[in-house]
Formats: sequence, structure tokens, C-alpha cells
Amino acid sequence: FIVNDQEEILDEVIVVLMKGPNSYTKEDVVEIDTHGGNYVVKKILNELLHHGARLAEPGEFTKRAFLNGRIDLSQAEAVMKLISSQNDFSYQSALNQLEGEVSQYIEKIRQDILHQLGYIEAALDDPEHISLDGFAEQLRKIMIGHIQKLNKLLLNFDDGRMKSEGINTVIVGKPNAGKSSLMNLMLQQERAIVTNIAGTTRDVLEEHIQLHGISLNIMDTAGIRNTEDVVEKIGVDKARSYAEEADLIIYVVDASVPLDDNDIEIIHMIQNKKAVILLNKSDLSTVINKKELKVWINKPMIEISTKEETGIHELEETLEHMFYKGEISFNNEVYITNVRHKAALQDAYASLEKVKESIENQMPEDFFTIDLMDAYESLGSITGETVGEDLVNEIFSKFCMGK
Repeated sequence: FIVNDQEEILDEVIVVLMKGPNSYTKEDVVEIDTHGGNYVVKKILNELLHHGARLAEPGEFTKRAFLNGRIDLSQAEAVMKLISSQNDFSYQSALNQLEGEVSQYIEKIRQDILHQLGYIEAALDDPEHISLDGFAEQLRKIMIGHIQKLNKLLLNFDDGRMKSEGINTVIVGKPNAGKSSLMNLMLQQERAIVTNIAGTTRDVLEEHIQLHGISLNIMDTAGIRNTEDVVEKIGVDKARSYAEEADLIIYVVDASVPLDDNDIEIIHMIQNKKAVILLNKSDLSTVINKKELKVWINKPMIEISTKEETGIHELEETLEHMFYKGEISFNNEVYITNVRHKAALQDAYASLEKVKESIENQMPEDFFTIDLMDAYESLGSITGETVGEDLVNEIFSKFCMGK
């Protein structure tokens, strides 16, 4: 029983003692399992606080696990990623990162860099017994191998991020083209207001949906057109801005009316973006067809009718092919989906490139050590070996309370 100072029973509980170093934090931990209900938990919590306990900071338990050496920083970050996962890929990649997959991959490269650094330092200190003859060319080949490994991780970043967090998808088009109707159809609910009045959507509406395992962070934007309306103009500017940053643009064309200057502006805007064009209102008498549009732009085109709910299955299949080549499953590739990890990999990549250039320019061996050490430290920031206290605090401040 949990009792207060007045010996009043607050609840009947189970108390579990977990002795370090076999607990999550590697410290002695006591867990109190109470009956459900916020009021009961609050009463017990207040009693604990009264007797000297304090509330944990966000992510403090995982932070202690990191500081006590149970997990490294990338594994700690995987805890939050695992909690927030929204699909199988996100879940599996977080689980693999938690099990140390990313850490082990990075650590192999780091250990080899350290070995090369040690050999150079030893040779420079004892040239009579340790020769550097032919070492530069051997090191160049090793650097090329590591550069290729880091480049592969960087190339996989966008793919991994989209599979894990969802494809940032923006719906664009002229007013009344059927953008909001499309969003409602994909969501299977009346999320956006649909009327015959042009310019109904003024702000950006955001939703998360799943299409056959594909996660879409979908945004319905204001219809793009030249307007004097101050509020609508803000919405149009937002639409252009979101489209610029999008992973995917769905351009909805009203096929029942001819193309105009607003369509041409949108076509130019999405020319170099990953996009799908939907010729909406195929249930009406159409005046625009795929052949006419292909004169202006070469993107996947699908005839749909949001009113009759046709063409959506073809859109799903097109997106599946565009992003996952028909396979939406986790494989044995090592993926990074963390922006901080990407920045560290880019720094390490640049440093190893400098080592390769120094070798090709026949620079002295002690020049190599500077960039090798930079790469070693950059990669170490992923696992947390070379990060400062401020960065550690910032990372864990984003965690949920009690994690």
C-alpha cells in the first residue's frame, strides 16, 4: 500500500525494484504500478514530490541511459523515432537504429580512419622502422571506399526520410479545379470546404494519409491565380512557397476549361519538380487532353473525376511506382532519416574528399591527418562521442516527458 504522512491509504500498488546496471538507465530504479486513473496517479505523485522526488525532464531517462553508456546518441534518438513512427518502414528503421545498425556502420569507418591516423603518426615518429612507401596510394583507395559508403547513405537520405516521415505532398491548381474535393476524397472525409465560389481555400490545410502503405503529408493550398484580394494573395504566395519545398506536387487541372496564363505559370513552377498531373472533371465535356498538355510538360498524367470518384486507384499505383518502384517494404539497406546525421555525414564526406585530393596533389603525409581527424570527429557526433553538452541537452529537450 502507498500511504501518506497521515497513514491514509492512497492505493494498492505493485512496486518493482530494478537494480543497476541492468536497468534502462544502468541506475537503481523503482517503478510503482498503480491503478489507472489520473486522480490516483496524481495523488501518489504529489506524495512522492512531497518527500523529495522531482519530475523527470523531457527525455531524462533516455539521456541517463546515454550518459551512463548503455546506448549511444543515435540509439537514443531512435527511441523518439520509434515512439513517433507512423508506418512499417518508420517503425523498422527506428528499431534497427535502436539495435545499433547505424552506429555499427559508422563505427567501422571511424575505426579504420583511426587506424590510418595511428599508422601515419607512428611512421612520422619512427621513420627508421615504419615505412610510408606506397602508403599514400593505398590510403587513396581506402578513402575512395569510405567516400562511396558515405555517399550511399547520403543518397538514401531523401528516400529514407520520405518512407519514414511521409512524402511532403502539395496539391496545386487554379481556383475551382477540384483540389479540395481531391483532398476530401483521399481522406474519405469532408476536411476542406468545397463550393462553386472560386478562391474558397485561403490557407494551407494539412493532413496525413496512408495510400497502400505510402505515407503522404498532404497539403491543400489556395488556388494559384493573379488576384487583388489581400487575404487570397497571401494564400497564393503560401501555395507557391510550399510547392517549392515539396517532395511531390499534385497538379489538378480543370479539364473542362481551356488552359490560361495561371496554368502556364503553374506548369513552369513544377517543370523541374517530381509531379503528377490530374485532369479533373472527366465526367464533364472536356476541352483539355493529355496530348495537349504534353506539348507544355512531360509528367505522369491521369484522368480523374472527384465527383464520380474515378482515377484515384491509378493515382495510388503511379505514386507507388514513382517513389518505391513497386516495393513498399523494408530491406537490409542502412538508412539515415535524421537531419543532424545527414549534416555530420556531409562534413565527413567533404573531409575525406580533401584527404583524397591531398594524396593526388602529392602533399606530405602529415597533411592527411588534419582532414582524417575532422572526418573522425564528424562521424563521432552521430554516435555522441564528439558532441558538446549543449547539443545533447537540445536533442533530449525534444523528447516526451517520462521517456
